[in-house]
Amino acid sequence: MARYERITALHRILKGSRTAVPMSRLMDELDCSRATVYRLIAFLRDVLMAPVVGDADAGFRYDPQESERFELPGVWLNSGELHALLAVQQLLSRTGSGVLAEAMAPLQQRIEALLSEQAGGKQWPLERVRVIQHRIRKLDEASFRTVATAVLERKQLSFEYHARTTNQSTRRQVSPQRITHYRDNWYLDAWDHDREALRSFSVDRIRNARLDNALAKDLPNEDLNSHLASSYGIFAGEPKNWATIIFSAKAARWVADEHWHSRQQGRFLADGRYELKLPYSNGRELLMDVLHYGADAVITEPLSLREQARTLLELARSNYQV
Repeated sequence: MARYERITALHRILKGSRTAVPMSRLMDELDCSRATVYRLIAFLRDVLMAPVVGDADAGFRYDPQESERFELPGVWLNSGELHALLAVQQLLSRTGSGVLAEAMAPLQQRIEALLSEQAGGKQWPLERVRVIQHRIRKLDEASFRTVATAVLERKQLSFEYHARTTNQSTRRQVSPQRITHYRDNWYLDAWDHDREALRSFSVDRIRNARLDNALAKDLPNEDLNSHLASSYGIFAGEPKNWATIIFSAKAARWVADEHWHSRQQGRFLADGRYELKLPYSNGRELLMDVLHYGADAVITEPLSLREQARTLLELARSNYQV
């Protein structure tokens, strides 16, 4: 264990203990000698000004009156945490066509410097962190940053929105509520002032976004969750029905471990197949996901959704008729 990690570990041991920690435990958990523990204690107390009290006979602890107020200065993470953070940083920097890369660059440099300090200048193989983007849509970086700023600073936002469903552009004035990353793309959940309702906007369809001075209207989290997260997929609204899908025993090996919705209900059937039930408001996305499994999935309820699936399959089949 490197000195850097031992200091972090010592801090956490003392921070998490309500009683004095014996020297023997410190030597064991820090995997070092008594002399090294003394040096670490001295550095923690004299250089970092930690409220360490006690001695080798009574054990060491943080002064109870000062412990809550003291934290290590700067970023103090062990190598495992830094590796995980670096992997997350790589994921973020490669998400959204690099839209976050510039903003994340200073953090990446800081993380790499900390890792280099621990490893004696070793170069970490960032190419070993692999992120595969799937059906990602190109973002306008200026619009994305304006949207994100409006969400975080709680300001109203105006923009032009070109909807894919209608192929028409409209001007919107909204109070941003949340920005959501879903299936490799970004969405803005907002209160639409003209329509007086919650709406979700695909950020890649937002143009000429402008941050306004007016404060955003804040909606309770309960209302947002009820409207935006109670139904399947990205489509908002209260659930209109529950879907029941039966997956083959082969597909069950994957589906049983998948999270489709926070309120899903799943169980294995006697023959090895898997039954999945979940709420939905708009069946379009659910149908796409179920049809992705082809013959390994069948919708059994409700009848209306089952008929929609059958119609889509017949239309698809007609494209292959000779």
